[in-house]
Parts: sequence; C-alpha cells; structure tokens
Amino acid sequence: MPCEGCMERDNVSTGATMEFLLLGFSELLHLRVLLFLIFLIVHLVTLAGNMMIFMAVVMEPSRPPMLFFLCQLSAVELCYTLVIVPKALLGLAAAGGSPISVLGCAAQMHLFVALGGAECFLLAAMSYDRYVAICQPLRYAALMSEGLCLRLALTGALAAFAAALALTVAVFRLPFCQSRRIDHFFCDVPAVLHLACARGYTTELPLLAACVLLLLLPLLLILASYLCIAVALLGVSSPVGRGKAFSTCISHLAITLLHYGCATFIYIRPKSSYSPARDKVVSLVYTNITPLMYPLIYSLRNTEIRGILRKMLRRKKIAQVN
Repeated sequence: MPCEGCMERDNVSTGATMEFLLLGFSELLHLRVLLFLIFLIVHLVTLAGNMMIFMAVVMEPSRPPMLFFLCQLSAVELCYTLVIVPKALLGLAAAGGSPISVLGCAAQMHLFVALGGAECFLLAAMSYDRYVAICQPLRYAALMSEGLCLRLALTGALAAFAAALALTVAVFRLPFCQSRRIDHFFCDVPAVLHLACARGYTTELPLLAACVLLLLLPLLLILASYLCIAVALLGVSSPVGRGKAFSTCISHLAITLLHYGCATFIYIRPKSSYSPARDKVVSLVYTNITPLMYPLIYSLRNTEIRGILRKMLRRKKIAQVN
C-alpha cells in the first residue's frame, strides 16, 4: 500500500548506493570497550573450537556418519559467526553505529538465514542418524552410507539457500520509510521488516513461509525420529542399555534445544510483538553464545571427538619432539 516518506526504489543503482545504519549497542556507549573485548574473545574462542573440531574430523581417515554431520555443522557455525560478528565488532568500534549498504544488508540477511536453515536440516539428518543407530543397528552401515550422508547435507543446504534467497528478495522489495536506522547489530529479518512502510499480515507471509520450511519441517522430522527412538527404548528391558543408548543422543538434543529455543522466540511471532532491545539480547545468545557451546558440548559428550582430539595432540607432541 502507498505510504508517506518511503524511500524511492526506482532502479538497481538506488539500492546499491542507499545505506542503512546498524545502531547495534549504541545506547550502551559507556560499556562499548568492555562489550568489544567480550565479543572479540568469544568470537575467537568460537572460531578456534569449531575449527579444531572441523580439522580433527577432516584429518580422520575413517569418519562415521555422525562425525561427518558434525564436521558439516562446525563448517556452518564458522561461516555463521563470520557473517555476523565482524560487522557487530565494527559497530562497537564506531560510536554512532555502523553503516551498511542495502546490497550488503541483503547479502548478510541471505547468508544468515541460509546458514541457519542449513543447520536445522543438519540437525534433522543427525536425528535420523541416531534413529537408525538405535532402532536399526544391524542395518546401520548399509543405510547410513557416505553417499546418503552427502545427499542429505547437500539437499538441506540447497533448500535453505533457495528459501533464504526468496525471503530476502521478498523483504527488500518492500518500500522502506525515511528512517534508515536498524536497531540491531546485524540485518535480521524482523529488524528490517520493522522499517517497512507497508502494513498488514502480507508483509509477514514470506517470513512465515520460510519459518515453515526452515524451522517447522526439520523440527517435525527431529520429533518423528525421537518418537521412534523413545518407542524403541521402551522395549529395552535393561535400564543400563536404555541409558547407554539414550546417552548417544544427549549432545544432539542439547544443541537442538539451544538452536530452536532462540530461533522460535525471534521468528515465530507476530510483527506487533517486535521489541528491539529484547531481540538484540536473544540474538546475542543466538549468534555468539550458542556457536560457542556447540564445540564444548560435543567435545565433552562425544567419545569419538575426544579420541580424535587426543590423537591430534599426540601427533603434535611427536612432531615437536622430532
């Protein structure tokens, strides 16, 4: 619908030269240096942890399916943090916020949504792996072949990138009002939609469709896998056997709860309930703390990862001695 004070979007060059201003945490100027140092340390530790797991799995000659998916998950988390955190750090370094072009904002939004969606599909593939390992252990090697794992990862990534592209195009086709100040530290979908002049539920339909495909569909697949696992474990007479089988799922369940808890709070809700301050806090956890927790959870809970890391350290010590 027409609106007063909307930005002119007559051609591509206008979109290329126009800028938004990411306000970030500009209201906390007195804490700017402290926040910068905390963000930087968390970012570096996150990169180091995910890179360590990624390299450890890549260097392992025999990789079971769960390690293959974990390697993919670490790669997604590496890209995920690199898309968001460096720009947030620049925003903290600048007192009045960080400018970003429309094309840069669209690229950041697309990559963020695509990588988040790819992570959801990876979590669904990992839950299927747990289902096969517990419910059909004798057929595990035949069912979870390397080819199937690769197809699952590629299909999820392509679906996520296609849905993210459609969502980004739909968002940036909307008319934006004169205010170009995004009260966030990155170009998140709700924050950018908040600047749109158009009103009504039609502006939220692309986001709703993306949530159904990228959040709800993988979640249903995860729930179906764990429902089958729960039914299978009820048939196990030994409590020790049930506990041992369920312990292989704890890491995956913890990561799924972390990922879906924040994502559901931010994206599955009406536009009228948008709160910039609250969203920034939740997004801070979603984009900084959660990626940091992933390598910690898997390095503490996964015996195969611990074994690979120990072998890496032994090889490093031997190389230093030689």
